[in-house]
Amino acid sequence: MDLKKSPLAPEFFPTMPIVDGVQMATAETGLKYKNRPDLLLFEFKPGTSVAGVLTKSTAPGNPVVWCRNSLSQGKARGLIVNAGNANVFTGKSGIQAVETIAKSVSEVFHSKKNEVFVASTGVIGESFDPSKITQKIPNLAKNFLPQDWKTAATAITTTDTFPKGAHRTVKIGQQSVNLVGIAKGSGMIAPDMATMLGFIFTDAQIPASLLQALLNRNVQSTFNSITVDGDTSTSDTLLLFATGSLDNYPALKNHRDPILKDFEYALNEVMLDLAKQIVRDGEGAQKLISVKVTGAVSPKSARRIGLSIANSPLVKTAIAGEDANWGRVVMAVGKSGEKADRDQMSVTFGGIKIAKDGQVVDNYDEKPVTEHMQGRQVNLKVDVGVGRSSATVWTCDLTHGYISINADYRS
Repeated sequence: MDLKKSPLAPEFFPTMPIVDGVQMATAETGLKYKNRPDLLLFEFKPGTSVAGVLTKSTAPGNPVVWCRNSLSQGKARGLIVNAGNANVFTGKSGIQAVETIAKSVSEVFHSKKNEVFVASTGVIGESFDPSKITQKIPNLAKNFLPQDWKTAATAITTTDTFPKGAHRTVKIGQQSVNLVGIAKGSGMIAPDMATMLGFIFTDAQIPASLLQALLNRNVQSTFNSITVDGDTSTSDTLLLFATGSLDNYPALKNHRDPILKDFEYALNEVMLDLAKQIVRDGEGAQKLISVKVTGAVSPKSARRIGLSIANSPLVKTAIAGEDANWGRVVMAVGKSGEKADRDQMSVTFGGIKIAKDGQVVDNYDEKPVTEHMQGRQVNLKVDVGVGRSSATVWTCDLTHGYISINADYRS
């Protein structure tokens, strides 16, 4: 499938810093794609800690189940990711395939099987021969290259039109640490824990329990606040690895230790950057949409209202057609099931108030609203008039391109 680069894509892939304690390599397996890397292998130094959040789908992929079971011990020596086959709903052979792949990596790295994390993305329900992956592993492990994050991010793509990466450098105490993340995702994006595949790496020394707490605390406002099509993937996986490769590292008390404040802020920035890049690469997307909900009874309620708006096909198609049909936004608030006061509600598009106190504003002029909707980014704001809490979610418009991509996905 030959897809044009999204018009919402960043101008370039960022120049990423080196993360000490991480080695990587890519290969071509031909599982689905030809003449491109589709297999990614990472090796981490012994003692690397790991945290993760995984899909809440009741039909999870076999790699998700493997990662969930492996996270409890909090240590990682390897990560292997393939694109082209999701290994979901593939029966006992799929379960065995994950173990076979993890075992092959562990033998090369001289580690335990449950210290190897496995992730897959691609078509659901198609069995595959794991030897196409395992036969590549020994050679990959002998040919680790300088960290090439762009190639790594490209190797895990499916219907993505551009590789996704983000980074920050921050201090913990007096020690500078690097945070680097890559992700893939374009369709089947409505995370309920993480979203798609996302991998973040740092050379900081942070125990797994603290990493997990930091990840849990920041996933709601980032990966769990985006949607492309309202479909939660069977393979959603977000993993955070800390190699602890730096010397003179301060002791940490807990995840709320003030010394971690800047690190957590940087982590949130990397997560949000990656999440918004996924929305920018939404299948067929022509517009990035932000939905800010204020006046809600709680942040959770505000987020649910925001996602109700962001997931509405009527809202998304109206924006695709540059039609300022604000009534559809009101409809989406109402169907959310969350508390809202119809007679106190206000709706704003692009900073222009359209409705307030439950009705359209006096002397409403739609022209400037339409002009705003003709841009690449559309900003919606709704105040539901029942509290002081707020949340922002991000989505994209729904175009004919989305239908074309998904109608042809398996061909």
